[in-house]
Amino acid sequence: MKKINKNPYTNFLKEELILRDHLAIDRTVLSNESTLLAYIRTSLAVIAAGATLIHFFDEIIIKLFGAICVIAGTIILVLGYLRYRKMNKLIKEIKRT
Repeated sequence: MKKINKNPYTNFLKEELILRDHLAIDRTVLSNESTLLAYIRTSLAVIAAGATLIHFFDEIIIKLFGAICVIAGTIILVLGYLRYRKMNKLIKEIKRT
């Protein structure tokens, strides 16, 4: 049975990386940062939508939906940051070689 490795970047763990490998790692770092910014942008939009619903409407169901949006936006932000840290750790393991 084939062992499944959790780190998809283990193929880069060898003695010498060629230029193409270094450039691929740099693109991965930039992509990871871009993904973090997308998570932040999305979470801020969801939080702002929820705060708007809470502030401008008087119906309890709409205020409840606004509160759910604020909570969901916060969860999106936390999950995005945790994903970023996990990927950043994997990438740093490769950059040390």
